[in-house]
Amino acid sequence: MEAPRVVVGITGASGALYGVNLLERLKVLGTYTHLVATPAGVLNVHHELGLDRAGLEALASEVHAAGDIGACIASGSHRVDAMVVAPCSMKSLAAIAHGFGDNLLTRAADVTLKERRRLVLMVRETPFNLAHLRNMTAVTEMGAVVFPPLPAFYHRPQTIDELVADTVERVIELMGVGNAAPRRWSGL
Repeated sequence: MEAPRVVVGITGASGALYGVNLLERLKVLGTYTHLVATPAGVLNVHHELGLDRAGLEALASEVHAAGDIGACIASGSHRVDAMVVAPCSMKSLAAIAHGFGDNLLTRAADVTLKERRRLVLMVRETPFNLAHLRNMTAVTEMGAVVFPPLPAFYHRPQTIDELVADTVERVIELMGVGNAAPRRWSGL
């Protein structure tokens, strides 16, 4: 059986740890990953995590420049199982919601939607204004899953890493591409 194939997009919103953690976990699960990070995404990975472009790219199976609109993931004929944008800025959300494929990340998301594949957007911004909410509604109506990375506390996490890891497992489970292991509520 062929390994699952996932596009991982990273934008400039805060929360780069989610994208990096996803890439690391998908690698452990044997998932083939296509990485596309916007310039602001690369900058934010460096700012928040101290990771340079080469370090980020080393986590992926294949890397595509955000400006490479001719990359394989810009075509519906290239098979991928799912796409996640982690974190997803409001700018990228708006572009996806309105079919504005101005870079490879937003074009790949558009292709994911048109091919009826799973698209998970880990939107990062609060509070939401009406434009944010309408864009989230629009992508949901198109078939995407809007997944703000809100932590669960019922399993009594002790560290930020535990919170992030559980959120990542939930996203992997939503994409349906690996043996995710999210913590389950077990009562009090």
